[in-house]
Amino acid sequence: MSTAKTRHHHGDLKRALIQAGIDLLEEGGLDALTLRKCAARAGVSHAAPAHHFAGLPGLITAIAEEGFDIFSKYMTDAIEAGEQTDRERLRSICRGYLQFGLSHSGLLKVMFGEHGLGIHAPRDGRDEAEAYLILRGVCAPFVPEDEDPHIVEAQVWSLIHGFTLLYIGGEFGCSSTPIEDSPFEAVMALIDRIGTQANT
Repeated sequence: MSTAKTRHHHGDLKRALIQAGIDLLEEGGLDALTLRKCAARAGVSHAAPAHHFAGLPGLITAIAEEGFDIFSKYMTDAIEAGEQTDRERLRSICRGYLQFGLSHSGLLKVMFGEHGLGIHAPRDGRDEAEAYLILRGVCAPFVPEDEDPHIVEAQVWSLIHGFTLLYIGGEFGCSSTPIEDSPFEAVMALIDRIGTQANT
């Protein structure tokens, strides 16, 4: 018996199937994801996923949770690594968002939208999702008094999500173009104009 299969019998098959699903999504989007392909990628029989997931929807739900957890970690790690002023924390979350897109472009592209992974994540709604709460936290100091916080959150999210998709799509040169040679800092200049209550 192979080392991989022996290891799965010790309890990490579920994790291996989730990772296999993420890899398939990265390579070919949601259309590439099937239970049979995940089992083959994980090196187990096609019947093995049934022991851990209620069909393909159950696997997609688990992948969605994992994908958003990875996404959240990129943003929190970037915040922790940066300067701790309100303005720099806002910039840091944008860097973390972009880095996630660069490292997991296939996953990012299937996480949002009408048919994206977000609809499968077992959350109580977008506003309660960890990734959105991270965004909300860094945007909060820039929300003018008596203004709906969703306005500032939408401004920041739209700017960095749009930039990230354009960047990884090669619209600013090839996708390997160094960030410093891209319009990233110009976008950050727009971020700097958001809100009026920053700590400089």
